[in-house]
Amino acid sequence: MPSYIAPVKDIQYVLHDVLDVSSAQTAGYSDLEKEFTEAILETAGQLATDLLAPLNTIGDTEGCIFKDGKITTPKGFKDAFEQMKEGGWPGLDLPEQYGGQELPSLIGTAVGEIFSSANQAFTMYQGLTHGAASAILAHGSDEQKDKYLPKMTSCEWTGTMNLTESHCGTDLGLMRTKAVPQEDGSYKITGEKIFISAGDHDMSENVIHLVLAKIPGGPDGIKGVSLFIVPKILVKEDGSLGENNNVSVGSIEEKMGIHGNSTCVMVYEESEGYLLGEMHKGMRAMFTMMNEARLGVAMQGLAQAEAAYQNAVIYAKDRLQGRDVTGIKNPDGPADPLIVHPDIRRNLMDQKSFIEGARAFMLWGAQLLDQAHRDKDDAADGLISLLTPVLKGFLTDKGYEATVNAQQVYGGHGYIEEWGMSQFTRDARIAMIYEGANGVQALDLVGRKLAQDGGKHVMAFFEMVKTFCKDNDSEEMAEFITPLKSASKDLQSSAMFFMQNGMKNPNAALAGSYDFMHLFGYVCLGFMWAKMAKTSSKAALESDDPEFHNNKLITARYFMARQLPMTTTLLKRIESGADPVMSLSAEAF
Repeated sequence: MPSYIAPVKDIQYVLHDVLDVSSAQTAGYSDLEKEFTEAILETAGQLATDLLAPLNTIGDTEGCIFKDGKITTPKGFKDAFEQMKEGGWPGLDLPEQYGGQELPSLIGTAVGEIFSSANQAFTMYQGLTHGAASAILAHGSDEQKDKYLPKMTSCEWTGTMNLTESHCGTDLGLMRTKAVPQEDGSYKITGEKIFISAGDHDMSENVIHLVLAKIPGGPDGIKGVSLFIVPKILVKEDGSLGENNNVSVGSIEEKMGIHGNSTCVMVYEESEGYLLGEMHKGMRAMFTMMNEARLGVAMQGLAQAEAAYQNAVIYAKDRLQGRDVTGIKNPDGPADPLIVHPDIRRNLMDQKSFIEGARAFMLWGAQLLDQAHRDKDDAADGLISLLTPVLKGFLTDKGYEATVNAQQVYGGHGYIEEWGMSQFTRDARIAMIYEGANGVQALDLVGRKLAQDGGKHVMAFFEMVKTFCKDNDSEEMAEFITPLKSASKDLQSSAMFFMQNGMKNPNAALAGSYDFMHLFGYVCLGFMWAKMAKTSSKAALESDDPEFHNNKLITARYFMARQLPMTTTLLKRIESGADPVMSLSAEAF
């Protein structure tokens, strides 16, 4: 069975050496002293190793059982969920007013990576609840917040988001679920939603569904969509539970992965619902949850890559295969370990350089989110809005690729379920699809985010990278700054291509959008690696652990030499325009 150990030292390195969080001016960050964050991460890591990781294979093999209208989660899930609730983990970064600990999102993200690496399917139950609670916090009335948030913060009640219907996925304007107004101000919700993660289960007393629906007589399309709170069980005025709300599970989906999470078809039959936010402004309210969820899914791509990589390294060091071409390394054994071979090293270095760069990118993104929300920083808000599709799309694409590479280290054993490596690949695959498939993320990036607020946010990113390069233009940093400069120029050239060609031929921009998302992702990781190289160049001389920092520098050099040059290829693909993509007639496919 695969194992998992939380990378606490590496997370601490990013938080304190690279981001220097305790010195940041963001509200609440002064409390994030190194000893404090280490205690949180170590405790989370112990839970992940001892409690969650052993349930990961069980959740995959048993799955959720749907019988007589009820769902039973895999063996051990319910007890583990109780332990997580008792420890206050679901409310780690939610407001104290509703029972949370009100720590920054940065800490929630770091802990979320640890829990998701250990058991993604399990961690989704509290993750989705957190997103639903955030939407109610941002758009609910005081009465709604007081009614639902305390129990959701503790995960006594869990939460979901209900968008998709069988005939419409991304195009939500086509939805048929309706909400009929009642005299008491409530609505009767009728319709069917699919792909509802954690839609129902046996681990909480109630499930609070956030459901998109159309009020009859409203505007056509997406402009007529509203968001409603629809509890599985009605909540009385005193907060106690009342009658069933005509909310039922039609079926649970048989999926490729995340078997331990109950992905449901939800059926609403004149269920009582309550408007959340403004009428016909449902997407505005839902996007609070979706944007948080997209960052959470980005983290899942990183998390599965980390777990798979850890096991691939163990296997590569233990498995004896062939001899090192430069000379025998294991004279007492029949063969040398896999890790001596250059192609295995290449594979592992691809994974390592992605994971550590992605972790820095993810935590920087969480820091921007805190600046936006806690400090009401418009610049940070604009920047994280720009980077969200890059984080979600690039980290999940490359995270999945990393799990495949980890599986490849095992050779044939990687394809055998007994070794557990296929689960990481299968669980990682969904992250490229849900919360907006990655093609949609790319379209959002190019079609909306680049031009947002007159393009000032992407220009701010370019200026940030340019300033960093200028401030660190030294002989010592040249091997990191020169490749970053080149990659940033490729990114700027691709953005210029869209500006010059997008209006007269929109397909020219859209055909290159996916490549642009990846190009942007490579530049972001290059930026992170340059920052880490700067940090570790100094620390290697002063630290009591120079080996750790020297290894960071070696990995940074690898990324700059072997990964970052991909921006040149991606630019060429973008500049080829729409013709290679669109020339073949639809009938010829």
